[in-house]
Amino acid sequence: METERIGPPLRAGERETLRAFLDFHRATLAGKCAGLTDEELRRRSSPPSTLSLLGLVRHMAEVERAWFRRVIAGEDVPLVWSATGDYQEAYDAAGASRAEAFEAWQREVAHARRIEREAESLDVTGHQVRWGEDVSLRLVMLHMMHEYARHNGHADFLREAIDGSVGV
Repeated sequence: METERIGPPLRAGERETLRAFLDFHRATLAGKCAGLTDEELRRRSSPPSTLSLLGLVRHMAEVERAWFRRVIAGEDVPLVWSATGDYQEAYDAAGASRAEAFEAWQREVAHARRIEREAESLDVTGHQVRWGEDVSLRLVMLHMMHEYARHNGHADFLREAIDGSVGV
């Protein structure tokens, strides 16, 4: 998967800036996975942890789905890899493939982009059941950037351990 990573604008409105930073983080995760085999993408960080680059892609598909489709759009959709609602299950990519994980992630990112684009404003709210509170699209976008930034830090270490690559 080739994803062009474009730096966020230096001067733009709030929504454009949030959108650009979120896409920057999405592209960073894709870049960390570029050029690796399925086996390398499944390589665990430090057993018994199931954390791997492919597990991070699967997890982020779940997170995109949960925050944009379930919370903001109010869709009644299950998680992709867990019938019980356990986000941790996505991390275990032992039997997963790049094609399966990236297809799910790209599908959820496309849904998220559509939902954000169609929202009247960043003040649109949805209900976050786990918190028992309504949250704004603004908060969701900021939360997603936080989620990607944290996991992209994990991806930095995972990729370096696989082939010594740094940067992206």
